[in-house]
Amino acid sequence: MCTTVSEVMTSDPIAVAPDACYKQIAALMTTHRISAVPVVDDTGIPIGVVSEADLLARFRGPRPALLAGRRARDESRKAKALIAGDLMTTPAVTIEAGTSLSAAAARLAEKAVRRLFVVEDGRLVGVVSRRDLLSSFRRTDEDIRGEIERDVLAGALRVAPGKASVTVVDGVVTLLGRLDNRGAVERAGSLAREVPGVVTIRNRLDFVWDDDVVRPAHLGT
Repeated sequence: MCTTVSEVMTSDPIAVAPDACYKQIAALMTTHRISAVPVVDDTGIPIGVVSEADLLARFRGPRPALLAGRRARDESRKAKALIAGDLMTTPAVTIEAGTSLSAAAARLAEKAVRRLFVVEDGRLVGVVSRRDLLSSFRRTDEDIRGEIERDVLAGALRVAPGKASVTVVDGVVTLLGRLDNRGAVERAGSLAREVPGVVTIRNRLDFVWDDDVVRPAHLGT
């Protein structure tokens, strides 16, 4: 039910070895119309990334010595670099293939990057961009509603027909009805939120009894 990174990523991305030369990397980016390439070791594990900005450091030239902070030193190194191992920014920002799209979006924001390199058992298997994450919002409201009714209400929660209803307008989901307990209501909202294409959830479900409240045992007279 929950879409994972592996379902929207680009598989088998272009990658280079640490000894790939400047001209080779620039040609790959131009030919394939990509803005960065991962650098992988001989076992396929990402160790860094070379971006357009890293290549363009050559045109800016070495930074003045009095600006020799860490960033300035990196710029100067990249301005003179000839191979990927010297050009790359480390570490490469990675994510597991089975991670949810919401978690991937949070990692993109946290790291302030445009893309994440997708790994399985540490090895590169794909790349996922911000645009890839947005692709799930192309789903129709009818598809979203059908999945929530089928997989969330009827499937996961075993809600009897007629006890709850789902409406979806422009990706905004409204849940109405009355379930047996508060826990089911909260789970319905949580599971529905993970359905691909959902923008937000308006959980208007009510419940018969509050299973979060622990009542004292009855003391007989």
